[in-house]
This record gives sequence, structure tokens and C-alpha cells, in this order.
Amino acid sequence: MKKGALGRGLGALLSDSTQVEENDKANLSPQASINEIDVDSIEVNPFQPRSDFDEEALQELAESIKLQGIIQPITVRKLSEGKYQLISGERRLQASKRVGLRTIPAYIRTANDQQMLEMALIENIQRENLNPIEIALSYQRLITECNLKQEELGDRVSKNRSTVTNYLRLLKLPPMIQAALRDKQISMGHARAIINVENPEDQIAILKQILLKDLSVRAVEEMVRTLASPKKQQAKPKNEISYEIKQVQTKLSSHFGTKIHIKANQKNQGEIKIPFNSAEDLNRILEILNL
Repeated sequence: MKKGALGRGLGALLSDSTQVEENDKANLSPQASINEIDVDSIEVNPFQPRSDFDEEALQELAESIKLQGIIQPITVRKLSEGKYQLISGERRLQASKRVGLRTIPAYIRTANDQQMLEMALIENIQRENLNPIEIALSYQRLITECNLKQEELGDRVSKNRSTVTNYLRLLKLPPMIQAALRDKQISMGHARAIINVENPEDQIAILKQILLKDLSVRAVEEMVRTLASPKKQQAKPKNEISYEIKQVQTKLSSHFGTKIHIKANQKNQGEIKIPFNSAEDLNRILEILNL
């Protein structure tokens, strides 16, 4: 796809074929009408980013379909005559099979494998009740497998760059903490506080305290501040930066997805330090700076 076609979201990706190369137009041309197709002619989506579905919710959907039918059609791509592959709507398809439907309403599209992956990921992010780790993994797949930059990804999923960065940072947490977030034992707020601690052992220790004492996000943030700078609790440094500079430091840290350090004297002269942990992290920062 041309660079100009990026950043338009799922609706444009599903329906617009005017901005692609001439030799790719046939791969994106949509069928505007809704078609009733045989459920047995639909293959599952190999690019489905969600690996498990809530059994109770799936059964509730099946009961709703049994009473009211399919309200929102699924989306498929045509493989050959009478053969289709699911793009989005796997829960609706599975629930329809449970209640014995022979056909299901569907929008039929033609798309290549990369477009299939993009549509499946973005559709899930926007419409499914994904947990933060599933969202972060979907964002990472869009970046690595679909060659999207963070800014382009933010446009696609209607999120600003700092939000995307905050989700991606979750993948740096130890597996134990990621699992706790996935299983709703802790919240996104807890995880965002923990990630500001550099030592993985300290991060896990904080997790255990959260689970043991049912700590609030505010309590964890205070614990992290105490752990990160214990000496500051005893005495303030002589050259402590002003409140305004602290606010700038906080905004920059959120924007770059890493802890930014600002040094400034009384004449407002100083320096800004942007740390990075690897070549990949440096490239991410350079991308944000458009360098």
C-alpha cells in the first residue's frame, strides 16, 4: 500500500480501494451488498490475534443470535468459488454454528495476507474486550509484521502516540506481572506504576504486595516513588528543579515512553537526558524525534 493510505482506520481499510497501486486494485475491491453464505464454506482466520474466547460470553451470544438473529454481518474474503476465509467476526461465526445456523450474513472482500492481518488486528482492538496485554501484543504485531511506525499505528487505532507507547511498555514487564494483568489480578494503573521500577526483582516484589494487601494504584505509585529515590525522603537536593520543569519532565517521560531527566539551574540553563536500553530502544526514540 502507498504511504498515503496509512492512518485511516479499519473503515477505510475495509472499504477504500482508490489509493492503492493499479496492480493491487483487484485485491481490495469491495462487494457493497450483504450476502448470505454457508457457514461450512468459511475457513477460520489464521491471523486471528485472540487465542481464547470467554465460554460464558460465547454462549450468551449464541442465545442472543438464536432469538434475534445476526445483527452485525461478519466480514470474509473470497478464496475461490464457494470458499471463504474469515476476516472478522469469529465469535459471531462460532456462536451461529452453536445454534445450528446453516448460513450467515457476510460482507465479502478480497484482500492479501498482510491486509488480512491488519484488518483482523485492528478489528479486534476496536471491537473486542481485549485485556491490556492482548492489546499490547496486537500493537507490537502491527509494528513488526505490518511495518507500521508508532505514529501510523496510532492513527490506525485512533490513539495518540503516548497511549500506544504505554501499552508497548507493558511487554517489558516480567512474565509474572504480564500474566497478572492479563488475568485481571492487577489493573493497567498498577502495571504503569510498576514499570517505572528498573529492577525486575523489585517489580515482582511490588506485585506480591499488591496481591497480598490489595493495594490501590495510588499506594503502589507511592511505593514506587519511595523505592526509586529513598534519599530524597530525607533531604531535598540543593539544586532541586522547579515545579514547571518537573511538569515538563513528566510530559516528556510520557511522550518518549522512558524516564526523562532534566537538570536546570536558577537561570533556567541545563540539559535534557533521554536514556535508552538497547539499539532497538534508541531507534524507537529517534523515530519519535523524526530523525
